[in-house]
Amino acid sequence: KTTKPVPAWTEFCQRDLSECLVDRSEPTTITLTKQTWNTILEVNRRVNGAIAPQSDYDHWRVLDRWDIPEDGYGDCEDFQLLKRKLLAEEGLPRRAMRMTVVIDGRGDGHAVLMIRTDRGDLILDNQRNAVLPWDRTGYTFVKREGQETTHWVSLGGLVSPTTTAKK
Repeated sequence: KTTKPVPAWTEFCQRDLSECLVDRSEPTTITLTKQTWNTILEVNRRVNGAIAPQSDYDHWRVLDRWDIPEDGYGDCEDFQLLKRKLLAEEGLPRRAMRMTVVIDGRGDGHAVLMIRTDRGDLILDNQRNAVLPWDRTGYTFVKREGQETTHWVSLGGLVSPTTTAKK
């Protein structure tokens, strides 16, 4: 089911349309080879180590702004946008890499990058260097970019089976 994108996503796309277009000629999943896996791991670690976490308010003086962190500072979605850009430059199809909104273990909204593969959906995250299958993250999945159009799709609050009850 389609849903509205995050407003800051829409603003990001107005600033950088090439990052948001859906190329329907690209595959919706990637074949996960050893080389592709190593590239994913390397980009995830490199970006996590290169960007200093900073809230949008401290960085831009706004509550929410999505952008590629060219100045070395950003929050969760900025990490993921840079990872997606670098992975696309390595030849991975952008259509198989979807920005995704989740609820993390603290109950906060959080953005991750979902890579759809022939072995399942993988999650790249700035909160950890490990790249995990979606169902091992402990997150509740809210919505992600669509693969057919620029609309987003609801994930219906899919809960990773490793989620534990809050105390």
